[in-house]
Amino acid sequence: MNKPSEPAVPQIADVQGSPDTRRLDIDRVGIKGIRHPVRILARSGTEQHTVANFNMYVHLPHNFKGTHMSRFIEILNGHEQEISLGTFRQMLREMCERLEARAGHIEMSFPFFVNKAAPVTGVTSLMDYQVSYIGEIAHGQAERLTAKLVIPVTSLCPCSKKISDYGAHNQRTHVTLTAHLGTPVWIEELIELVEAQASSELYGLLKRPDEKYVTEHAYDNPKFVEDLVRDIAGALNADERLAGYVVEAENFESIHNHSAYALIEKPVRAG
Repeated sequence: MNKPSEPAVPQIADVQGSPDTRRLDIDRVGIKGIRHPVRILARSGTEQHTVANFNMYVHLPHNFKGTHMSRFIEILNGHEQEISLGTFRQMLREMCERLEARAGHIEMSFPFFVNKAAPVTGVTSLMDYQVSYIGEIAHGQAERLTAKLVIPVTSLCPCSKKISDYGAHNQRTHVTLTAHLGTPVWIEELIELVEAQASSELYGLLKRPDEKYVTEHAYDNPKFVEDLVRDIAGALNADERLAGYVVEAENFESIHNHSAYALIEKPVRAG
């Protein structure tokens, strides 16, 4: 008996791959705002399970009508293993290869948690930090890998301390560090570098002896917003793994209805 023949697979037109005659390159095209579960590799060797928000783009030459959007999702689904800065770089390269693009851009934003011990009692609690990895490939080979972190700290005003008979005003400060990496750096290292320059770092949980220590430590270490960005920049300049950086500090003033702000940038040198 003859076996029935299998049905023929219909040929489906590839509209995205069809030619375009307008002769206009598109600098970035892709998917934006897609959430995906990831496992972030921490310095201790453990993994943090979290959900990241992804933006993924490639360059589209003028002669193609569109890019293949489904391939971006396929790439994400293929990276279920833990993600470090090294594997993030691999994902960026794979995206450009799969989509045959000479330039690509990936942004990945996620909350990162550090288990911190209080300074006196040692009681532990989690602190969360907003982290982004940003990867770019240009001209098919030049790569740039960037880590962007928002690190909350305490700052205490030197002027207030100097002129007041009682205490000094302090506030929470958000330090935004955008570090252009020559070689991979652990997230925890960048957090610790910034926190070491503040009037005081923050903790999720403090007992009374800890609160006394933190308050007095900040009082003994007053800093203007200008002092803070200069001290952080000095520490960053000493780290040869960084190709460049932008450090920003915003003080959410406790006695004013505005913020104080400062920024220092060290551009990445060409070549």
